[in-house]
This record gives sequence, structure tokens and C-alpha cells, in this order.
Amino acid sequence: MKKLLSKITQFVVASVVLSAATLAAQAQSPQLTSLLAKMDAASKSFRSAQADFQWDYYEKIVHDTTTQTGSIYFQREPAGTEMGAIITDPSKTKVVKAIHFKGTELQMFDPGVNQITVLNESSNQGEIESFLTLGFGAGGTDLAKVWNITDMGPETIDGVATEKLDLVNKNPETRKSVLHVTIWVDAARAVALKQVAYQSGGNYRTATYKNIHLNSSIDKSKFAVKTDKKSQTIRR
Repeated sequence: MKKLLSKITQFVVASVVLSAATLAAQAQSPQLTSLLAKMDAASKSFRSAQADFQWDYYEKIVHDTTTQTGSIYFQREPAGTEMGAIITDPSKTKVVKAIHFKGTELQMFDPGVNQITVLNESSNQGEIESFLTLGFGAGGTDLAKVWNITDMGPETIDGVATEKLDLVNKNPETRKSVLHVTIWVDAARAVALKQVAYQSGGNYRTATYKNIHLNSSIDKSKFAVKTDKKSQTIRR
């Protein structure tokens, strides 16, 4: 599970100081209670989202930041959330990595070496989805079930009013790899315009999302993991 969550945070999710918040503390904050209720309302009408992203991964040991850009979608299905993403080269004309998650399986395809890596963790599907839906479609009630939340106040991102929330996962095993996550959430749409995930060892990943389209038709062929007879599959 730890390895799979590490891969997910590496490619998908994106915190500032560790929070000591508890659900009891949350209940004492009318502002946070109202915010989570707005997210619940927005989540009920959420069916899908598509956006462009930039992921910046800072690796402390080498003091270097790696940047990736591309597009991502989330689609709510009866059995859970489906996610697809493509990472493109600087010219945005060539796919350098494709990622797909559905059910309990995460696939990562690298066209450069024609290799697909498949990760499966059926016993922890719920927690995996708690990361995948963190910024897209998650309701406030669901958020509070998985995370201890600290409301850090309002902040404007790209002209949009957001609320800055710091989240600490309630699972101690998860906190060994993902210390905490900060999100800037547009509660009216149940989407996060920015996420920062702080990992053990001082590494962190910043994710920013733009051109967000909700509940629109998604061309999944754009995000397809395209293999051929020569593709090598590795299962972990």
C-alpha cells in the first residue's frame, strides 16, 4: 500500500506545517463547517472534471525541481472514480507518459521504452480514492472522514476565491510517506486549484490546475494507455 500511495502522490496529488487538528476542533469552527457543507452540495452534482495541470516536484537531496505538464480527467462511476492523465513534452505535442486508474488498478505507460507498469491494491481502494478525489469532486463529509482539517483562511488563486485547507491523513501508515497536504479549494465547484503534498525526507509536489471543465464530455481516447504487441508489462 505504501508503495502504491507513493506512486499516486508522485503522479497525481500534490501541505505547509503539520496540523494537530481533530474533528472536535473542526466542529468548533463555523467557517469550516459551512465550507464543508458547500463542498457536500457541490459534490452531489459532480460527474466529471477535466483540466490542464503543472506538477512541480522538489527533491531535497539534490535541491532540484522537476516540472511536468499535461491534462487530466476524473469521472465518477457507480463503482468508484476513474482517472486518466497524460504528461506531454515541452512542445505539448508528444505524450511522454500516460496514467490510468479504475477500480483497484493503476496503470502507467511510458511510450519511450514501450513499457506499462501496473499496480493493484484491492484491499485499499477507499484510501487510494481519497487521494485521487482530493481536489476533484470530494464532498466535505467525505474529506473529514479521511483527513484532519485545519482551515488556514481565504486566498485568491487566478482571480478565484478559494479556502486554504491543511490536511493530515488519519491513517498513521499513510503519514509515513505523505506527511500532509495543503489544498486551495473552490468550495462552490468542489475543485482544488492548487495542491501541495509534503512527503517524508523533505520532498514535496506542487500541483496547479487551470482550464477546469466540469460535467462536460470527455474524449477518453486522448488519455488512452496505448500499447502494442511489443509493449512490456510489469506488475507490482
